Amino acid sequence: MDDFADIRPYQDEEVAPVLAKLVSDPELLAALAKLKAPVLSRFFGFAVRPLLKLYLRRELRGVTTVRDFQLHVEHYMDQMIEGSTRRFTVSGIEDLDPKKSYLFISNHRDIALDPAFLSYALYHNGQDTVRIAIGDNLLSKPFAADLMRLNKSFIVRRSAKGPRQMLAAYRKLSAYIRHSLLEERESIWIAQREGRAKDGNDATETAVIKMICMAQDKEHESFADYVNNLNIVPVSIAYEWDPLDVAKAQELVHTARDGAYQKAEHEDLKSIAAGILGDKGDVNVHFGKPLQGDYVNAVAVAADLDTAIIQQYRLYDSNILAYQAVVGDDRWQELDAEVPDAGQRAAFDNRMSAIPAAYRQKVLEIYANPVINKLRRQDMQAMH
Repeated sequence: MDDFADIRPYQDEEVAPVLAKLVSDPELLAALAKLKAPVLSRFFGFAVRPLLKLYLRRELRGVTTVRDFQLHVEHYMDQMIEGSTRRFTVSGIEDLDPKKSYLFISNHRDIALDPAFLSYALYHNGQDTVRIAIGDNLLSKPFAADLMRLNKSFIVRRSAKGPRQMLAAYRKLSAYIRHSLLEERESIWIAQREGRAKDGNDATETAVIKMICMAQDKEHESFADYVNNLNIVPVSIAYEWDPLDVAKAQELVHTARDGAYQKAEHEDLKSIAAGILGDKGDVNVHFGKPLQGDYVNAVAVAADLDTAIIQQYRLYDSNILAYQAVVGDDRWQELDAEVPDAGQRAAFDNRMSAIPAAYRQKVLEIYANPVINKLRRQDMQAMH
């Protein structure tokens, strides 16, 4: 019996029937038509959609396994990186053993790109891609869920109603993570928190660690043994520019002013598209060393994750220049960061001047916070 059939990624034997369903999905075809030919689709959608269906069938011919599908996606990932990323760098990956499975826990800045860049880094360094935790709040369209599960995503049921259903959903999720890592030897990515760190403050939610550790076999293993067996790798993903910086600032300003922010319908799906297509400048993915320690509880694990993720986060000129604008002192020079040159300063000033005045200060704070957090962490360690 398949205990995880409703949340796990699709398996090889499911790929062909799911793709056959997708190429005829009217909502997917309408969305692609709008993306590929917005003007034509508005007036001649009835003609564009059958052509897209034929195109998809031809494109996906021969795709019969999950690996086939991921290789197909990788082609588009290459195009995206070349088109919207000036330089993509990877560090720390030499410390990983390709024969081991890992639980990669990273900071969370972009819905789709964080796990995509991580898998891309692993794949291009001779390692297997990861299974990706994704909230069902992002799967409002059935075709979106199918596409994600074809790409090794598993579903986090955040929409479960009531405490009992929520507890059951998290127990199943925890059991699946254990099953994947320790029995199937498949690596997993999960974000350190439920939502993106819209303000640039990367912090692990203890609840995420508690959920992961629900599957501990308390009769036969200690909490520390279980955590150590999971091979938790802290990952820091740094973007020089966030394509959604203004959107995030707008949400933060409205929340502070009105007490809440109401998302538009399918806003998350629009954010995914904007993040993929928007300018990211330089991007770095840093893999830390697997956590090992005599952990007594989830708080201790979260603390070590925070320390590693903040310390190994790559600072860019956008962070330094924002720190100078927000804080104004020279303490950033204590950190391993390059001095921005005149060209970088001019590019930064141009970008900031194009941001609506109501959101500019908040955008500056978003970019400055990683520097502030590094310095704060440094001060805390000096005290101890």
